[in-house]
Amino acid sequence: MPEFKRTVLEVMRQPLEDREVTISRARFTVNYPASFMLVASMNPSPSGFFPDDPNNTSSVYEMQRYMNKLSGPLLDRIDIHIEVQKVEFEQLSEKRKGEKSKDIRNRVLKARDIQNKRYESLNISSNAQIGPKEIEAFCELDETSFGLIKLAMEKLNLSARAYDRILKVARTIADLEESENILSHHISEAIQYRSLDREFWNG
Repeated sequence: MPEFKRTVLEVMRQPLEDREVTISRARFTVNYPASFMLVASMNPSPSGFFPDDPNNTSSVYEMQRYMNKLSGPLLDRIDIHIEVQKVEFEQLSEKRKGEKSKDIRNRVLKARDIQNKRYESLNISSNAQIGPKEIEAFCELDETSFGLIKLAMEKLNLSARAYDRILKVARTIADLEESENILSHHISEAIQYRSLDREFWNG
């Protein structure tokens, strides 16, 4: 993702936030629908070797400059961003059985059905589409969960947008478990899906 110019990346902020793009000319302004799913990846450094390989040739300054192509306001608008650790040979060669794709699909379909029914009167169909009013109505927290997200906000210096994203992701995790309420472990997991908020990014 950082291979793109920062100006190009910053243009995505509006469609990620509003699900539309605005084209302005001298005499008119036109809004077009632009609802999309952003899936992107990046290396941890320009050379791609940091932090495990001694062949890493990038200086701290170069890595900072590279990662800062993704600004804080842009990251705020991305619901999930995680660091993927290097996979060791032992993990590749072990014969551990994972969850079947069919079972995962069924769980996702159930969660989507829950969301469709929840929002059927609001002309939206998923947690990703809800705004502040819907977050207040459908993402209520108990005292433990509220304390957990409050601590994360203070320790990680998260923004209001990041707060909304955490709640929407936690609501989705709860739906996948068919839980009517958002519980503390849903909040904890959602916070873990914002790992780049506590790395080098400060743009």
